[in-house]
Amino acid sequence: MLADSVQSHEGPDRWGVLLLAHGAPDKLEDIPEFLLNVCGGRPLPAPVVEEITHRYAQIGGGSPLLHHTRGQAEALAARLNRPVYVGMRNWRPFIADTVKEISRDGVKRLVVLCLAPQNSRTSVGLYRSYLANALEQTASFMAVAFVESWHDQPQFIRALAEKLCIALDRAQAAAGTEVPVILTAHSVPEKTIAAGDPYELQVRQTMARVVAAAGCAHWQAAFQSQGMTAEPWIGPSVESVIDQLAEAGHRHVLIAPVGFVADHVEVLYDIDIAFRGYAGQKGLTLWRTESLNDSPLLIEALAAVAEEQIRLATGSRRP
Repeated sequence: MLADSVQSHEGPDRWGVLLLAHGAPDKLEDIPEFLLNVCGGRPLPAPVVEEITHRYAQIGGGSPLLHHTRGQAEALAARLNRPVYVGMRNWRPFIADTVKEISRDGVKRLVVLCLAPQNSRTSVGLYRSYLANALEQTASFMAVAFVESWHDQPQFIRALAEKLCIALDRAQAAAGTEVPVILTAHSVPEKTIAAGDPYELQVRQTMARVVAAAGCAHWQAAFQSQGMTAEPWIGPSVESVIDQLAEAGHRHVLIAPVGFVADHVEVLYDIDIAFRGYAGQKGLTLWRTESLNDSPLLIEALAAVAEEQIRLATGSRRP
């Protein structure tokens, strides 16, 4: 059974770490099957599939998410001197397959970290559910420390602030004037927040800490990548904030996503292509902070979270 934390265990069992992420298709022909996984087997309308396929085609035909996630896992394994695994909810390597691999390797104690720093039942909640099912099927013996969120981890905040400072300096040097910043994270349905989900609060806490660390005074929060559904999603949208900046006479804007830890379609298409094109139509040049990807500060953040979980589980013993 999946537990929030692991009780102290005596013995030589070695800890492992499992990184969980959304998953993304490797090539265009994978997209229909990938979308079936995302929607729990319910087919999407053909125009929606075509639009999503078009977006992936615009970024090269597939997502670099798995490449970056594996790079993060390798760096974290070297930092911790522990095995680190990758499991994806919607594409290969699937969580269930990775749990089987972990079991074959003889790992009996596991820290699980979702590469979604802010907790929502639409992301972290689903990862947890998929993991629980996989453990029940093939590794019920495994003791698991599941990290609910790490949105305010100091090294994570420093990593985002570092990227923001670098990008803002470059943008303002090129623009010759102050450049306003839009901090973004993935939107979720309004009903999710109304039901008590902590996601929006945690996103705003991350944003506030990042701008404080970066010394950024002129910024606004926005939510991006709203789903293609009729239900309302939380905002404000990035487009509406761009409209406000254009109406106020601004000609430059910097977007700093704080809810993503690697390049993928929501960054490479939604920001770099769609938002940049929209800003251009409004007379603004759009800049973006570099994604964290293999940032050493990100790896330190992940390591600190994992080590803290092990310390709590093992009491005063050195992990």
